[in-house]
Amino acid sequence: MQGLALIVGAGSGLSAALARVLAREGYRCVLAARNVEKLAALAAEVDAEVFACDASVPNQVDALFDRIDALAVPLAVVVYNASARVRGPLVDLAPAEVERTLRTTAFGGFLVAQAAARRMLASGAGTMLFTGASASVKGYAQSAPFAMGKFALRGLAQSMARELAPQGVHVAHVVIDGGIRSELRPVPADHPDSLLAPQAIAETYLHLIRQPRDCWTWEVEVRPWTEKF
Repeated sequence: MQGLALIVGAGSGLSAALARVLAREGYRCVLAARNVEKLAALAAEVDAEVFACDASVPNQVDALFDRIDALAVPLAVVVYNASARVRGPLVDLAPAEVERTLRTTAFGGFLVAQAAARRMLASGAGTMLFTGASASVKGYAQSAPFAMGKFALRGLAQSMARELAPQGVHVAHVVIDGGIRSELRPVPADHPDSLLAPQAIAETYLHLIRQPRDCWTWEVEVRPWTEKF
């Protein structure tokens, strides 16, 4: 066994692809999400533990890691894939909704990262990966809260990479610059390469996990070749 791999904000699409890839590679997977009912089929497929957790709530994150500790498997990989967004003209945004997006996208990332770092630093090894977006580096009109959260998550990852790499913990941020294909979002027939395949993104995450420590990457961008940047 490679160790334990935790995916926070698990669901269909990218999270499911990551779970399949990590299980294939010999990791024991733990899937965490606010709604765990949606994870039953995936958990059975990859033989994963499933824990309910709202990553933006400190005591729920503490409880999640207590349950992980009880599994008695070294924590090797953590993927933070949780996010929230609200769109609209700046002057019309409800402050409570903006706060919710920031708590889920950025503050939750901090809480999970802090708990994971305490465990990984104790063992001197581990990989933490944060899922970013185009909005991590480019704020779009009428999407300020999402950009705020993703910019903050990127800053967290960069700061952590500089602090923790000398102590043996690899931290990386993945900018997913484009839409991800799914059953509800198929590739348009007239634009065959316009959406990213979840499996292909997951393989990029695996590449980061496998990197030797004399060649660590702190950030990587992935996009379809048709995507403008």
